[in-house]
Amino acid sequence: MAPNAFFSSRGIARPALSATILAACALVVTACGSSEKSDSAGAAGAETTRVTDATGTAVAVPAAPQRVVTLSEMDLDSALTLGVEPVGLTAGRGQTGAPAYLADKAKDIPVVGAVTGPDIEKVVQAKPDVILAGQLADEQVLAQLRKIAPTVVTIDSTKSWKKSLELTGEVLGRTNEAEKFLAAYDAEVTALKKDLGSAAGATVSVTRYSAKGSAVMQQGVFISDVLKDLGFARPGIQAEQGEGHSTPISEENLDQIDGDWLFIGTLDPGTSDTELLAALGKKAAYEQLGAVREKHATVIDGTKWTSLGGAEAAVSVLDDIRKAMVK
Repeated sequence: MAPNAFFSSRGIARPALSATILAACALVVTACGSSEKSDSAGAAGAETTRVTDATGTAVAVPAAPQRVVTLSEMDLDSALTLGVEPVGLTAGRGQTGAPAYLADKAKDIPVVGAVTGPDIEKVVQAKPDVILAGQLADEQVLAQLRKIAPTVVTIDSTKSWKKSLELTGEVLGRTNEAEKFLAAYDAEVTALKKDLGSAAGATVSVTRYSAKGSAVMQQGVFISDVLKDLGFARPGIQAEQGEGHSTPISEENLDQIDGDWLFIGTLDPGTSDTELLAALGKKAAYEQLGAVREKHATVIDGTKWTSLGGAEAAVSVLDDIRKAMVK
């Protein structure tokens, strides 16, 4: 089936520099160490709109932001999906820049932080008129960011990429684009469920693999939400709510990750799919897995499957599942 046209024809608008924001940011360079909260920094003198962020905080943001800084993988994903190219991003999990699946689209965007947090000086240098702060919860850091520009926490406790996309659409003045994307995604999910045939409702396992060993993705994270949309069952503790982003599994307990299909995520761009599967296949614990014996084990890009995720990641996951499971 051909991909939905919405997914293949998104443009990326390269924003123009705002003289007003340049002047405002020049004033905050010496003030960004303060912890005083302000929800309207950088918005003075310009038309603004008020949004309620993921923490319930009301924030006045520019009605048409021109210089957006994204402080999470999901924020970067959302902005690009909605046709906005940020002027700063934080590196993806295990990456030196954008997540691998967004690397081409984001190659010219400066890095202003990492998964561990933003580099305040680099954020100031990016001269943002709005900051998308992901799931950042450090009040001291948030206070510093609010001195630079209006700052919106976009990810709530559910970590739902759909809710985050809707909120980001509101912040960027692109609500219609967000709604269209979600409708197209739902249509693609419906089509894929139909095309799965006998594989519909299968038990699907997702694990992260690295030199440190294996970990499984439980409920409450991005990939589990996408698999739930598709109606897949999950084996063992993957059907339960997890306490963190992923749960380590010892080799003695690898039978818990067995399912009809197994997807193995890696953040190592230097590891080929064939080499990784071959290495796993030589381990006695993996050889006993039904998915491995049936050749239903597939290595996938962990920067989209087993990281924070987002709208573009969700579409790409659907494509990966189609390639692996639709015959």
